[in-house]
Amino acid sequence: MTMESWIRAFAGSFVLVSLALGWLLHPAFFLFTAFVGANLLQSAFTGFCPLEHLLRRLGMARGAEA
Repeated sequence: MTMESWIRAFAGSFVLVSLALGWLLHPAFFLFTAFVGANLLQSAFTGFCPLEHLLRRLGMARGAEA
């Protein structure tokens, strides 16, 4: 998978898990969903993605297949 695919998969999984936790356990978990949405929005405008930075530090190149 490319880095972009990893980022999309992570964001989607994080949203689904936080929605399930908010529905089943406590509504405060919906704040995690809001965090992911805000991060995606700021990334669209600034080009900076914290997960991309983390994946690079772990050794994944931007366009490389894992």
